[in-house]
Parts: sequence; structure tokens; C-alpha cells
Amino acid sequence: MNVWGRLARIAADVVFGVVFAAALGFEAARIATSWGAGYWQFDLAVGAVVCGIALVGRRDPARPAVAALAVAAVAVVVVGFTGWPGEPGPAMALALSVLVAAAVRTLPPLPATGVAVGGLGVAAGSLLTAHGSPLHSGVVLANGLGWLLAVATGLALRLRRIRRLAVIDQVRRDERLELARELHDVVAHHITGVVVQAQAARIARRRHPEQLDEALADIETASSEALAAMRRVVGLLRHAGDAAPAGTEHLSDLVARFARHGPAVSLQLPEDQSEWPYEITSTVHRVVREALTNVVRHAPNAGRATVQVSQEPGHVAVEVADDAPAPAMRHRGGYGLIGLRERVEALGGTLTAGPGPERGWSVVARLPVPAGRR
Repeated sequence: MNVWGRLARIAADVVFGVVFAAALGFEAARIATSWGAGYWQFDLAVGAVVCGIALVGRRDPARPAVAALAVAAVAVVVVGFTGWPGEPGPAMALALSVLVAAAVRTLPPLPATGVAVGGLGVAAGSLLTAHGSPLHSGVVLANGLGWLLAVATGLALRLRRIRRLAVIDQVRRDERLELARELHDVVAHHITGVVVQAQAARIARRRHPEQLDEALADIETASSEALAAMRRVVGLLRHAGDAAPAGTEHLSDLVARFARHGPAVSLQLPEDQSEWPYEITSTVHRVVREALTNVVRHAPNAGRATVQVSQEPGHVAVEVADDAPAPAMRHRGGYGLIGLRERVEALGGTLTAGPGPERGWSVVARLPVPAGRR
């Protein structure tokens, strides 16, 4: 998890803690005013326990939800026998709603249904133990509405997640089709080279027999390279991919197109541009295209973007960075980066994306170059 994700989690914990504490304090004050001193201690104790469970367990709600519902059920039973203020109180109802929503959103169908039914049972229990006072009526209403809102919110978030996974799966299927076309291009390129060298070997056998061994060695090398390239590209078929023109010369056209629709883009290419395998150059093109697309879509306030491709020992590095202000750094991930990261990793490389050291956003990919092609 990046620094922004950790800060968001800490902020959420603080907000939930403050809301729970405020609800508990307000509830204790209302009970002390309406019922008199001595009646608020039980409500505050069980409410604090359930709120604490919700605070620490809402991200993995299976067992915490069951524990909180058990505490709430015990509280309802105690109130039924003693005639104390109705339970679950507003603070506990809020905490239970958080846990029920989290369970419905994340758990498998059967456990999620069990937690939702348990929450409904606790809400119904508060109705059965109500004493008919206005305060009790408010408690019953709060529990019912809280349960209903929790289930609705959890279902909405669950459906959203299902739709997101369906979109990701569709993206991967579409990119596999593109990669199948790329596989055809790779095979055609290498096999054509093998055929040409085989024809040269036949000529050498007739005219220059002493060059036959060298020609056969060239065929062997070309065949090995073809086999290695096909294995790498076939490996990518398990992931998302995208075909792109081979060769760094196409990056200039790509950068020029994006510069017409977004911020100024500068391109830096290595002085010594060794011949890289087709799948490496196409992936470099893909990284640059996806990163610049994200700049245009999500960083309209960026003044400049830089694309730097460098030849380093054993690998090729490509970095795309922009100077967008901090607010533009939100929502910079996307479905394109999901397939792109898997593609890069399938080639044995790494891809990182995140805020720059000072401002803006940076996407960095490192791709290993096979031995003999550096």
C-alpha cells in the first residue's frame, strides 16, 4: 500500500473513532437526563465494546461481526429482563451497521447473508424489548433504519466490485486478442529471417562450401531467438497485452499526437539504440501510450510531461512523469495499468506507478533484454 493509501486508512480510523466516541457520549448524556444517574453505565459499556470491535474489525468483518452481534444480542436480552434503556442504542446501532455493511460487501454470499440476518434479528429484538417510551421508539427506529441502510450500502458496494471485476476481465480478453495479432507478427518476423538464411545456406553450399558452417550457425542462432521470442509472447497470453508498432522511432509520432491534446511532452531516447526484441519495443510503446493517456485524462492541470527511455546494463528502462499538482494525483490508477503491469511482469520486468518525489505522477517500467540483444 502506498503512502496515500495508508494516510486514507488512518484518516478513516480517526473519523470512525471520533464519530463513535461522540455517539457514545451523546447517548450516555441522554440516558442520564431521561432515566437518571446510574442507568447509562451498562449502555456505555456494551456500546463501547461493539464500537471498538467495529473500529478494528471492519476491514475483515467475518469474526468481528459475529462477536459484535453476540454482544448486542446479550444486551437486548439483559434489557428485556431488567427494563433498562433499550438496546442496541444509537452508538451500538451505528457500529453494527458498519460491520453489517462491510460483511455484505466483502464476505462470500452465505456468510454475508448470515451476518445480515443476524443484524435483522438484533433489530427485531430491540422491538420486542421496547418499553413504549419515546426514547425506546427512537431506538427501535434507529436500529431498523441502520440495518436497512447497512444492507443497501453493502449490496451497492458489492455490485460495484462485481462490475469492476467484470470490466477487468473484459479488458484482459480484449488485450489477449490484440496480443494474438502481435504473436503472429513476431512469428512472421523471425521465421522470415530463418527462411532467408536457409536460402543463403543453400547458395553457400554450392558456391562457397567453406561458408556453410557459418550459415548454419546463423540459422541456429536465428531459430533460437525465434523460439525464445515466441515463448515470451505466448507467456503473455495469460495476461493482458496490446500490440504496438516496433521500434523507438514510433515514439516520436506518439508523443507528438499527445502533445496536441494535452501538456507539452518531451522525449529522451538513448543515444545507442541497440536492436531490441519486438516484444520489448512494443511494450515500451505500450507503457508510454498508457501513461500519457492517464496524464491527458486525469491531470488536466499538468504543465509538462517527460518521456525518458534509457538503455541500461541488462535492461531497458522507460519513465513517464508529469508535473501535475497534488489534487490531480488522485484516481490515477486504472484498468490499463492492471493489464500493463501484468504484461511487464510476464516479460520478467517491473512496473511502478505513484506520486513523484516533489509533485506529479510517475510511471516507471524496467524490461530485461535477452542476452545477446543488449
